[in-house]
Amino acid sequence: MTAQTYWAEHAWLNDTVEPGVLITTAPTGHITATRADVPQPPPGAVALRGLTLPGFANAHSHCFHRALRSSVQIGSGTFWTWRSSMYALSQELTPDSYFALARAVYAEMALAGITCVGEFHYLHHDRGGARYGDPNAMGRALIAAASAAGIRVTLLDTCYLSAGFGEPPDPSQLRFSDGTADAWAERAAALRGGDTARVGAAVHSVRAVPADALATVAAWAAERDAVLHVHLSEQPGENEACHRAHGRTPARLLADHGVLGPRTTAVHATHLTDDDIGLLGRAGTAVCLCPTTERDLADGIGPAAALRAAGSPLCLGSDSHAVIDMLAEARGVEMHERLGSRVRGHFTAAQLLRAAGESGYAALGWPEAGRLEPGGLADFTTVALDSVRTAGPPPRLAAEAAVFAATAADVRHTVVGGRHVVRDGVHQLVPDVPRALTRSIAALGAAR
Repeated sequence: MTAQTYWAEHAWLNDTVEPGVLITTAPTGHITATRADVPQPPPGAVALRGLTLPGFANAHSHCFHRALRSSVQIGSGTFWTWRSSMYALSQELTPDSYFALARAVYAEMALAGITCVGEFHYLHHDRGGARYGDPNAMGRALIAAASAAGIRVTLLDTCYLSAGFGEPPDPSQLRFSDGTADAWAERAAALRGGDTARVGAAVHSVRAVPADALATVAAWAAERDAVLHVHLSEQPGENEACHRAHGRTPARLLADHGVLGPRTTAVHATHLTDDDIGLLGRAGTAVCLCPTTERDLADGIGPAAALRAAGSPLCLGSDSHAVIDMLAEARGVEMHERLGSRVRGHFTAAQLLRAAGESGYAALGWPEAGRLEPGGLADFTTVALDSVRTAGPPPRLAAEAAVFAATAADVRHTVVGGRHVVRDGVHQLVPDVPRALTRSIAALGAAR
């Protein structure tokens, strides 16, 4: 890497749209200086036309779900019938095919302005649960794929041990399970990050990790100062089963076993009691909302405003990748609140941009990113202000135009660590992303 200067036609600095902003980056991949009110790009500077924002952090991804796009939109059903299709797909992946698919999906993310992804990874082993020669072959494939696509990744290595409360894994879940929490911890300890990759932990859910194993996962993360994520109360059925098994809600069960806290992110958190919301807020536990998936799977509308008021930082994820569009996810948070309350204006554009960027980075263990300021990581993205969706509003309303009107198709540039990964809408490392997606997904279909 070499030092580089970018000139942003407009940039979002400290919640304000500023004109003509110079952003200087260092070979380390950090921002060294920013300066506003520079009317034209100086010689040697790379011009970024539009609104430049901190890069988006996709805090919750199941990469292989991208192969289900459109094919699961036929007929009716519920989350549980969708899950059957997802399980069938999961049986076809190998380390090589997972790398090919993930590289294409992460490249699609870069085209959407995503500079960091949290991969909630539980597809650990071969069919039937057989171990690969390298027990972390699948996880390493994901880390390599993110590097090849030019984005950062936090691999959230996931403990998944049971099919339900007191139930062993069924045949389709054997690939996910290490057998015991201690075996999971031993395997996960062999994973290593790097300049653009970090390793965290995840509890798949209270139904997939027995209560007496929760503390093992929490301790593993605490010993490494690593982030810890968990699916929480995505479905009423999960809450009901937890009450039958333990006489309490999933959130209370997690709290009782030391899982909640400021390094923890609860994903979905859709069906919470008032007490649950208070538990999460008092613990400083973040919540990752995935509005597109929560709509797509008919999960329900989560209590975003109440969680924020209780003290939980909010971040965003594209989860099942029905679409990959962090602007749509940000917009969805506000629109869900409007539908539920019949009142507009719960979240400002600035609050939603922080959820899509800075808060997501923090939830993924990159607290030094998510802001366009000296010392921060040089991760940013530029949204066009002259498309049919964004043209018209004055520049001072560019943040509102981006959040409430733009889509991923309006992303023109993506820079990660000072490296220009997407230039004028073209990925510089994966030259034909649609073809890469088509080939990698078709290969899985041929295997079925």
